[in-house]
Amino acid sequence: MTRVLLADDEAMIRAGVAAILATGEGIEVVAEVGDGRAAVEQALATRPDVVLLDIRMPVLDGLAAAGEIRRLLPETGVIMLTTFGEDAYIERALGLGASGFLLKSGDPRELLAGVRAVADGAAFLSPKVAHRVISRLSGGQLSRGVAARERIEALTVREREVLTLLGGGLSNADIAARMYVVEGTVKAHVSTILTRLGVRNRVQAAIAAYEAGLVGGEG
Repeated sequence: MTRVLLADDEAMIRAGVAAILATGEGIEVVAEVGDGRAAVEQALATRPDVVLLDIRMPVLDGLAAAGEIRRLLPETGVIMLTTFGEDAYIERALGLGASGFLLKSGDPRELLAGVRAVADGAAFLSPKVAHRVISRLSGGQLSRGVAARERIEALTVREREVLTLLGGGLSNADIAARMYVVEGTVKAHVSTILTRLGVRNRVQAAIAAYEAGLVGGEG
């Protein structure tokens, strides 16, 4: 069972999102709150697999809450679910350790897919957000690519293989199956990769893989 905490200051939005999640097999909403501070407190109390956070909330905004939850509960995945898809919000959310960024205007199926992906240790961006991220990367791809390739040189051949699969959106379980190893080995590789690349989460590692040409590039 994937346990989800939902935080949004609009009761009708919370009800709608909860109703969508209720249609997903194996997904349970363990708490619903209306501000970021309550989200942090309930996350500590319920230890959910995934926290869905609106960005603009009272007391503590969703971005600040995301940072606290990732710091206090590193095993809990965070997804930003918002009306606001500005580049600054996307960049800050990913920098704080969010593993997903979804727009409220998106297809409800994206919500279910995102929750399942993040709960499984993968990352998930709505198609519109992914397009914006890739577009920004493409604008400075040459200089970014050189820097990313230099960073990736510190990885072993096995770690590069894991990074490539991670960049392709695979979860730890999927990578383990593809590489014929146990999931714990993949988790260890991912932890080492994050440290050696100097990034905070899988999304940033996936971006580094893209910039270096391991995924969706020229290689």
